[in-house]
Amino acid sequence: MSILLAAAAFVISLMLTRRFCDPMSRFHILDQPNARSLHTQPTPRSGGLAILAAIYVCGIAAVYWLGRPSDSSYGWIGGSSLLVAGVSYIDDRFTLPSGIRFVVHILAATLLVFGGFAMSHLELPGLDLSLPYWIGIVFTLLFVVWMLNLYNFMDGMDGFAGGMALFGFGAFAAMGWMAGHEIFFVISLIVASASAGFLIFNFPPARIFMGDVGSSTLGLLVAAFSLWGARDGVFPFWVAVLVFSPFVVDASATLVRRLFRGEKIWHAHKTHYYQKLVQAGWGHRKTVLWEYVLMTACAGSAIWVVRQTETVQWWTIGFWTVVYALLIAMVRRLEAGNLRTRKEDRRA
Repeated sequence: MSILLAAAAFVISLMLTRRFCDPMSRFHILDQPNARSLHTQPTPRSGGLAILAAIYVCGIAAVYWLGRPSDSSYGWIGGSSLLVAGVSYIDDRFTLPSGIRFVVHILAATLLVFGGFAMSHLELPGLDLSLPYWIGIVFTLLFVVWMLNLYNFMDGMDGFAGGMALFGFGAFAAMGWMAGHEIFFVISLIVASASAGFLIFNFPPARIFMGDVGSSTLGLLVAAFSLWGARDGVFPFWVAVLVFSPFVVDASATLVRRLFRGEKIWHAHKTHYYQKLVQAGWGHRKTVLWEYVLMTACAGSAIWVVRQTETVQWWTIGFWTVVYALLIAMVRRLEAGNLRTRKEDRRA
């Protein structure tokens, strides 16, 4: 039954995404290129509606199939995601002030806290740090708001955010299956499958984008499922961060770099590391394929390491720390070389 639900999520997402590509669709909302865009042609950005429709339909079916309709946890996740999806859809159509979006994001994060997803402890290999109640709540609110905005920031390249959802929630599904947590496994698989259906039309060159309604809501689901998996012992919290580290590291490092430079971090920009690769001449397809390699490696190592010894887990954390430091240095060097070449071309 779990495979049938995943297949249904894929087909629903695929069919709706195809429909929303049609200019005659009432949900054909065009994304106009702006200061943070890597695309140059107006492109529909309603693909996120297709992903979410598949997730909600098949997710509700999974909850009833597994006999969990009385468990309020899924209602809290669903309610918080609907809040984010609603404000994001309005923003996609009419452009809302950032303050309104931020308030709704806080409300969505608060719903997850009320739903019992607040962090009570922080687990690292060999360490289990209890968090005071109020610190756990503040940490949870910050994490949820950051993840849903982070995911939105990173949705700027063909096939990127959809691919991260496919690999990330696929890894969550694998760890849910390994832990014997059936409902976590099934719903994670549904999210991954719905993302795959959308990705058919979003892979470079993209015919449609997921828009804020897709990226922000998927970011909310990443945060919610990370907290859910950590709470129920499916994986330690740091493993969830490792799974989505291709997004977390790029967005966080870019934010810190812009803060140190005194830039207004709320302004649109094209300075994420994946954007630098595209602008350096790699293009969407080459960049996203190499990002898929990184996502596969992170997801695979997370699935493997969750059952390893504490020593191996610390070595894994150290390994990825070094890898990301080297990748950031490589992109900076490539960017510097590209800038040098352009200056020489102008002089010539």
